[in-house]
Amino acid sequence: MLSIIRSELPFIAGVATLAVLWTVGSGLLADLENPIVTPLVFLWIFAVMVWGAFSVVSHADALAELLGEPLGTLVLTLSIVGIEVSLITAIMLAGEGAPTLARDTMFAVLMIVLNGMVGVALLVGGFRHREQTFNLQGAQAFLAVLVPLSVVILILPNFTVSTPDPTLSPLQATLFALFTLALYAVFLAIQTVRHRSFFVQPGTDVTVENRADAIHRDRPAITRTAGYHAVFLVLTLVPIVLLSKDLAILVDFGIEVLSAPAALGGVLIASLILAPEAVSALKAARTNHLQRSVNICLGASLSTIGMTVPAVLVVSLVTGQELLLGLPQVGMLLLILTLLVCIMTFGGRRTNMLQGAVHLVLFLVFLVLTIAP
Repeated sequence: MLSIIRSELPFIAGVATLAVLWTVGSGLLADLENPIVTPLVFLWIFAVMVWGAFSVVSHADALAELLGEPLGTLVLTLSIVGIEVSLITAIMLAGEGAPTLARDTMFAVLMIVLNGMVGVALLVGGFRHREQTFNLQGAQAFLAVLVPLSVVILILPNFTVSTPDPTLSPLQATLFALFTLALYAVFLAIQTVRHRSFFVQPGTDVTVENRADAIHRDRPAITRTAGYHAVFLVLTLVPIVLLSKDLAILVDFGIEVLSAPAALGGVLIASLILAPEAVSALKAARTNHLQRSVNICLGASLSTIGMTVPAVLVVSLVTGQELLLGLPQVGMLLLILTLLVCIMTFGGRRTNMLQGAVHLVLFLVFLVLTIAP
């Protein structure tokens, strides 16, 4: 029992936070004018949600190892997407000025992952191991889906004429959501069933007996049952989802008071979502398991476009909430440049520090333009 309590402290912290905010601390979010209390409450909620996100990913990783593929990959992906959709939806509906939140968050995810996480992973991996190898076919499969979907969702709405704003008409939104889900489903079938060998480290023998070890060799041994991890994965998700509304109120208030760019809210949400995967990607690169790092980074980007976009489009259609998807000109240029650099980086079979440095510079450019557009 003590072991379970220690391992599930993030869940306990989430429940305790909800209990405080719904009872004795209900006034903390009613009066946000206090310059000392409000930032502390924000840091408290943000930290609890990040801690919970790490726990969710840990349980999903355990299920992926216990259940094998393709179910394991789907559990992990759905867990991360569940956190992302709940946060975006909560802030979209929290107040005015949120129509660009989904777009800004998805764009921030792409920039953080494809430039920040990839840059640090390649830089650290190249420093420790000089050159690293990955499976070229797997990386090309990721990019073959990621590049067109990113352009269709985040750039094309700027040039459609059905609506005056960079939005999609109800018909376009419905069909684009279906097209996106269908293409992502085809990719999942390729990744988890038909061409699994594309997504493992070169030289790894992927047989039925050693598939789990090939993908999860750097994960700790699992000592609990699949049912245990499934139950606590869902239980840990619940406080994160419920706390999303409180975080949305604080983010909205902070951006308004500080007169900060609206895109900063997207960066905060993306950082919360990606923290656990960023740690895993960096750890994999340091231990010379670059393929796992590539799978995490490109997989996180693709799941954002492939599953979050349809979910957000459905929410927009059901609630009538306006959803601006087209990026401004600077964002379009950064996205196109990032995709081109990714094609060059993952166009060969080896990586080094220089490629990591290039991606990291693009990430720093993104941060500067977000803070001072």
